[in-house]
Amino acid sequence: METLAVTTNGKLSAKDLSSGMDVKWCPGCGDYSILKQVQTVFPELGIPKEQFVFISGIGCSARFTYYMDTYGMHSIHGRAAAIASGVKASNPELSVWIVSGDGDAFSIGGNHFIHLMRKNFDVNYLVFNNQIYSLTKGQYSPTSERGKITKTSPYGSIEEPFNPSELALGAKASFVSRTLDRDPKHMQGILKRAHEHNGTSFVEVYQNCPVFNDGAFFAFSDKETKKEAAIFLEHGKPLIFGNNDDKGIRLDGLNPVIVNINESGISADDLWIHDEKDKTKANLISRFFDTSFNDINFPRPFGVIYADERPVYEENMQHQIEEIGSKKGKVPLNKILSGDKTWNIL
Repeated sequence: METLAVTTNGKLSAKDLSSGMDVKWCPGCGDYSILKQVQTVFPELGIPKEQFVFISGIGCSARFTYYMDTYGMHSIHGRAAAIASGVKASNPELSVWIVSGDGDAFSIGGNHFIHLMRKNFDVNYLVFNNQIYSLTKGQYSPTSERGKITKTSPYGSIEEPFNPSELALGAKASFVSRTLDRDPKHMQGILKRAHEHNGTSFVEVYQNCPVFNDGAFFAFSDKETKKEAAIFLEHGKPLIFGNNDDKGIRLDGLNPVIVNINESGISADDLWIHDEKDKTKANLISRFFDTSFNDINFPRPFGVIYADERPVYEENMQHQIEEIGSKKGKVPLNKILSGDKTWNIL
């Protein structure tokens, strides 16, 4: 690992975080935007760049580590979460960021993903989701929609896709969010929130692959369709969407329904108010996915779906080490290796 010079000349700039290497993604790839927003936001976090660490797996997204002038590791397929956990456990003061694609995170890395969520290290997991395997030239991925025609599903995928936010919540994630490459301002806000959260922050980024899955998420960012297809969550604010902000979501018991505001006496005060700490409602929001939930076409949610801090793994581990150390003192290595259970074979 190359030794980085300590930054001493005041506030960082985006240029300070650029490695200067030629960025080699396809023209139009959403990864360019993600890289730009990270390099824009990080100087505002007040952290020396020597304390940032990026760990990536395999895929187009994995090149991210080369383009950041920080510490980092381009690791192996699906194992970025495990390596990042070791980095954070041994150096808790570091700001650790994991970069994966949907295949890297949810296929070969799926087991590591769910265990990272439940363990709750204070790390940040960015998943660039383009619903396709891009680096290996266009196979369907764990997030590809049912019926997706690709090189490995020429007659359409017959599998149900993962719903990443629902998966993360089911694995006991403490922070679940979604943003998209074509909304830079929104992404910057989500990156800041992820950094502020004490615990594992899962950020799903809808990322366009112009070669193998072009336009998969354009409905959520194009001016003509965005306000009908997407809903942007704000803590303490009602769930409102629509071209004229005339539609809302309210709860009928635990069943979400879409209503027209100002019709039948319904006002914004009657709508579902977003509460980031309410996991029951977060699970319902996470199911506003693809085409229907309860046979209703819901808008796709963007923003912080769930955020509720709990003790982090590395702090619990350190407390346990200190507690055992105070009781047993320093135990010789040979005794640790031999253990308490030994037998004499006659």
